[in-house]
Amino acid sequence: MTMNNNINLNTPRKFRIKSPCSTANIGPGFDVLGMSLSLYLTMEVEILPASDKTPSFVMTYSGEGATKVPLTPEKNLITKTALYVLSANGITSLPQPLKIHVDNPIPLGRGLGSSGAAVVGGVLLGNALGQLNLSHDRLLDYCLMIERHPDNVAAALMGGFVASYLRELSPEQMKGVPESETALLNNAVAQRAVPQPPVGIGHYVKLGWNQTSSPLPKQEPSYPHNMKERILLAVLTTALGQVPPNPELIYNAMQDKIHQPYRKTSCQPLRIKKHGDFECFYKVLDVVTDGSTCVDL
Repeated sequence: MTMNNNINLNTPRKFRIKSPCSTANIGPGFDVLGMSLSLYLTMEVEILPASDKTPSFVMTYSGEGATKVPLTPEKNLITKTALYVLSANGITSLPQPLKIHVDNPIPLGRGLGSSGAAVVGGVLLGNALGQLNLSHDRLLDYCLMIERHPDNVAAALMGGFVASYLRELSPEQMKGVPESETALLNNAVAQRAVPQPPVGIGHYVKLGWNQTSSPLPKQEPSYPHNMKERILLAVLTTALGQVPPNPELIYNAMQDKIHQPYRKTSCQPLRIKKHGDFECFYKVLDVVTDGSTCVDL
C-alpha cells in the first residue's frame, strides 16, 4: 500500500456507493444517447481495524447473479476496476482489512447497463479508497478505459439523460494504453504499471428534462438517412425535455431508418398493431439492443 499525500489509507472508515442502471441506444441516438434509471447497484464498504483474526478481504454479494459473480479482488469486475484506478495513481493494493457487500438488483445481460454500473461503481470505489478526489470528468476517463462505449457509463456516472461520444485520440495520447480493457485490468491486478487515462477521452452533454431547443420545421425535408438521423435526434431530445412529454412527438422521433427496423424483429410488441388506448404505448417502445429489455418512453 502506497500512502497518498501522507494519508493512511488503512484508517478504519465506512461508506456507501450507489451506481444506477441505464439504457442507451435510444431511438436514433445509437451509441450516443443514454439515460440512467432508478435501479441501483449498492456497495456497503468498510475498512476495519487491523486484527490478526480479521481476513484481509471479504466480499459478499446479493441480488442478480449472486451465484455466478466471482468474489475475489482479482476476478470481480468492481474490485478489478478499483485496483486499476488505484494502480494508475501509484497505490498498489486495496486497503486492508476491507469488507464489501454488493447488492445488485440490475438484471445481467438484459441491456440495462449492468456492466456499466459495475464499472462506474468500481471507479467510484477506487476513488474513495484512495481518497483521490477526482472530478466527475476525470472519473469518466477512467470508466472509458474499461467500458469503451460512453453511452451507458456516462449516464450512470452523470445521472439523468446524457448525450456522449468518444473523442478521436492521437497516437501520442494512446501511447502505453493497452488495446483491450482485459489487458489493462490484468496488469492492475498483477501490480504491473498501468497508464493514467488520457484526459478527456469522452465528451458528454447532460440534457435537462425540461430543456428546450429551437423549433424545427413542421414539414420535414427529404434528407438522406444519415442526415435524417441527426434531425430525429434533435427532435427526440426536445420531446423528452417537454413537461409533460409529448408521446406523438416521441413516436415520430423514434422512427429512424437505420437501427429501428432491425430492433423490431427482436421484440414482439413492436410487431403488434394496437389501436385505441394502447396505441401510444406501443408507439413509443424502444428495444435495448444489447439485451432483451423493452423501454417504454
